[in-house]
Amino acid sequence: MIQPPHIFLRFFRWFCRPELKDAIEGDLIELYRESRLQHGKRKADIKFAGDVALLFRPGIIRSFKETNRLNFTDMLANYFKIAFRILVRNKGYSFINISGLAIGMAAAILIMLWVQNEISYDRFHPNAERTYKMFSRDNNNGRLDVWGNTSALIAPELKQSYAEVEDAVRHRRVFFLVKAGQERFNEMGAFTDPGFFSMFDFKLLTGNKSALVNDFGIVLSKKLAIKLFGSVDCIGKTVIVNDTDNFSVTGVLNTLPANTEFDFEYLLPWNYMTRLGWDNGQTWANTNTQTFVTLKTGSSFDLFDSKIRSIVKSHIPKGDGSTREVLTHPLTKVHLYSNAENGELTRGRIETVELFIVIAGLVLLIACINFMNLMTARSEKRAQEVGVRKIVGALKRSLVTQFISESTLLTVIAFVMSLALVQLALGAFNQIVNTQLHLPYDNLQFWMYALALILLTGLLAGSYPAFFLSSSKPIKVLKGTFHKVNALVTPRKVLVVMQFTFAIVLSLCALMVQRQIQFAQDRDAGYNKSNVAYNFMQGEIPIHFESIKNELIASGAAVSVTRTFSPVISIWSFASELSWQGSDESDKKINFLQYGADADLARTFGMQVKLGRDLDIKTFPSDTTAVLLNEAAVDIMRLKDPIGETIKDNTGTTWHVVGVVKDFIVQSPYDRINPMIINGWTERYGVLNFKLNPANDQATNLALAEKVFKKYNPEYPFEYFFAEDFYNRKFGNERQTATLAASFAGLTIFISCLGLFGLAAYMAESRTKEIGVRKVLGASTLRITTLLSIDFVKLVFIAILFASPLAWFVINNWLQSFNYRVSVGVGIFIQTGIVAIVVALATVIFQAVKAATANPISSLKSE
Repeated sequence: MIQPPHIFLRFFRWFCRPELKDAIEGDLIELYRESRLQHGKRKADIKFAGDVALLFRPGIIRSFKETNRLNFTDMLANYFKIAFRILVRNKGYSFINISGLAIGMAAAILIMLWVQNEISYDRFHPNAERTYKMFSRDNNNGRLDVWGNTSALIAPELKQSYAEVEDAVRHRRVFFLVKAGQERFNEMGAFTDPGFFSMFDFKLLTGNKSALVNDFGIVLSKKLAIKLFGSVDCIGKTVIVNDTDNFSVTGVLNTLPANTEFDFEYLLPWNYMTRLGWDNGQTWANTNTQTFVTLKTGSSFDLFDSKIRSIVKSHIPKGDGSTREVLTHPLTKVHLYSNAENGELTRGRIETVELFIVIAGLVLLIACINFMNLMTARSEKRAQEVGVRKIVGALKRSLVTQFISESTLLTVIAFVMSLALVQLALGAFNQIVNTQLHLPYDNLQFWMYALALILLTGLLAGSYPAFFLSSSKPIKVLKGTFHKVNALVTPRKVLVVMQFTFAIVLSLCALMVQRQIQFAQDRDAGYNKSNVAYNFMQGEIPIHFESIKNELIASGAAVSVTRTFSPVISIWSFASELSWQGSDESDKKINFLQYGADADLARTFGMQVKLGRDLDIKTFPSDTTAVLLNEAAVDIMRLKDPIGETIKDNTGTTWHVVGVVKDFIVQSPYDRINPMIINGWTERYGVLNFKLNPANDQATNLALAEKVFKKYNPEYPFEYFFAEDFYNRKFGNERQTATLAASFAGLTIFISCLGLFGLAAYMAESRTKEIGVRKVLGASTLRITTLLSIDFVKLVFIAILFASPLAWFVINNWLQSFNYRVSVGVGIFIQTGIVAIVVALATVIFQAVKAATANPISSLKSE
């Protein structure tokens, strides 16, 4: 039969008023057929299109607004009514579905709050996009090292000689005693330039941006102002700094935001450091200051970076041989991209952020898979409903819309529950990530993201059930042949395997992170950290050191005391351009860790002197120019008999080697130990270390020590730190990662098991009559329980097979970033697999036993 072009006919049917459609359509088709016989198909098609276009006019076009509104409203009301009835009718399954989604969404929200905080570090400053931090780069033993300090001379030079520089600011941390009346505290502060508040947007509660212009002005944090004066209303009041100098409060800062790299309780003008004489002898080669620079609008970062690369070399006398360069790194990338690789700042904390974005996605995906599984498991009953709807004329798209709407409604309920869960868990989560996160209810952007999350989750969770059910054939549904229950591979089985694969991969990764931490913690540090306390040599301590040392030992508080340049768990100085007998020019480029001690270093820290003796300036006055070497230094210096060898440094001082100590860890416990020299300086000691008396308990020792320090240093509070505590902080980032990974791995397992529990319940329910028949025929409870459980165990076993190589790939890549790392053995995969099977079995066994022990008469009497 001759028919006009379908597309134009559909367009006509779409816009024509229903009461006119049949009559007009009949005339149109009749005209088309006549035209086709007279003029051929092409001209008839064109004429038909023209006739339809001419009909598109008022009086014939139907009212879309009213019809759509009515249909849409009715449709939504109908969908919500059906969804509500299903919720009420299947309370148990609804609870499992909604709670699984809620837990998954809560976990994803927590992770994304943390991620948002991480990626927002120091982006709140108005000129953040034009502000950069300067880094130094130099060749060290053939390797390019990069670090975040530069010479203090760079900032003034940048402002004076580079037209594209808007401002440059120095920032150097300091630890001073601050006093006001009877209140006194040892706090971390910083020297900085007057332009600090123009460059960085830290809110001042009182004062203004010129607060640091005054050479005798100090800016306090809100916390310190309250500690010193009881309120923030303290402008003009006097604070004594370093127990000697009077400063007037010129500003009080609001609490620093959680997403900043800065950490200080007060700011002092840079000129105060000059008054103290601390910047005397500052050279271009010294790198002890953080430098920040803001470029003028429109300046080229690349051009500026290339221009200043050689700024250090250009100011060092020619022939010095310096290879040091200066790098410019965007302020907005400092927190996430500050790991050096081949002399460039590339990755860093961003890897952890990316890892947890993936984890958030996986947790949400597992929760959605739960939803899909339970929805498809219930599909037999819904399929009958779908079959009837299709027979009475329902289109596929309307059925898809219905199921997506139902899943979105459930997602909205789950989202509300997830907000409550996040609110409950936020306190504990903040402790783990060591920050202060909160739900930003007043932030419109948050609600936009929440809406996107609901729609995405609803669409993802409801997509498969929607298309699965809407594509069913009504005739098969009504005949009861819709399901292929015994098929080898079904979508539901695939989803269960996917779910457990992700959960097992996460669990394996969390376990390996924990093992890597334990491996590094068990590494021999080269000294005994236990019961070693230290404090900084402030106030009168340097003057009365010998008296303090003697009284600490005489009082029984300590068994050994030593002075060192820096705490044993950190390094404050490096030495290069050293020469020794047999060294060549290339050896001058080797950077040595530099440490200082006077006597009893080995005794206090339990270090092992492998050759020679310990430093002892009191017994051997010549030890002011003596050094100890660690084993790594002896190796790199190629010294066969190091005792008695001399070493010359870049100041011309000649040092003689009196001993070799076993390698000990002062930097990362995951890295190799670098060469170190330990000088016997007569000055510049910064730390007093004392080994507590093992015969007393810790509280007694500290009480005795406090009396001694109060006697000789009464103006300063007695503050001490334990070497072991600070050593353990070296594992902070990895421990945080392990805790978070373990927490979310546990959640994924819980969500997976929640779904498995629901599936097992449905399976038992759907096989009630089969179980009844088997029992009547003599099957034992054990046999029926095994029959119902074995299918789930098989799926988990398959998940283990998929998860193991995937987890190995992820773990192995992560471990490559550590020089000192644990090996990946087969044992952890076997253990995790066994645990996964046991957990899955424990989840389904209850439903299996319940079904196996049910009275068969109850299930068969309806037959």
